[in-house]
Amino acid sequence: MNSVDAKPNVKFHPVTILSNPEIAPNAFLLSYKRDFTFRAGQVLGLALQPTDDARLYSIANGENDENVSILYNIKPGGKLTPSLAALKPGDTLWITVPFGSYQGAAEPAFWIAAGTGIAPFMSMHRSGMGSNKTLIHGSRTVDSFFFSEILINDFGSRYVRCCSQQEGEGVYHGRVTQYLQETEDLPEDQKYYLCGSAEMVVECREILLGKGIPYNHIVAEIYF
Repeated sequence: MNSVDAKPNVKFHPVTILSNPEIAPNAFLLSYKRDFTFRAGQVLGLALQPTDDARLYSIANGENDENVSILYNIKPGGKLTPSLAALKPGDTLWITVPFGSYQGAAEPAFWIAAGTGIAPFMSMHRSGMGSNKTLIHGSRTVDSFFFSEILINDFGSRYVRCCSQQEGEGVYHGRVTQYLQETEDLPEDQKYYLCGSAEMVVECREILLGKGIPYNHIVAEIYF
């Protein structure tokens, strides 16, 4: 998940790329050795040079994993992602320390993601927070449900894939917003974590509010 530029005076330090495979069309999972502690759900800044503006990405690995994983897709004309996708093992990347208040919690909740917005929820799950969560993930195509083999195995029926442009076995054909509109009896006493585009977050929030979910039970992270 990538967000807005970080502050221009942010401090970087270099890391060495371990891997950067394309895991779906135009989607990559970059990794390097972890040298910091963080809370699942936080972001960090990436840059190709220490003089560049940082771009913010959610961390996709667990809090105790040996390596950092960053999920991203190529944005045509993007400031960073086309060059990021060209990095090879052994290349240098500049990063910031992790930060952010969008963090997981132990209580039951709904995790609702679109596209690469699955990254913070994967981090929360790998950090031991997934056993009492319902995960709803939206994508345009069936080959872009990142980490789906793991999530199908670990979440079972609590993992819902919503595909807007294609049909597939075990996949809801429609957008996440449509799925939420059709879902009855969403619990009002649970938190709803949203991660996706501004449009997705606003639409999902309005649907949840219309179904009686308190505003302070809706926690959002927007990417651009």
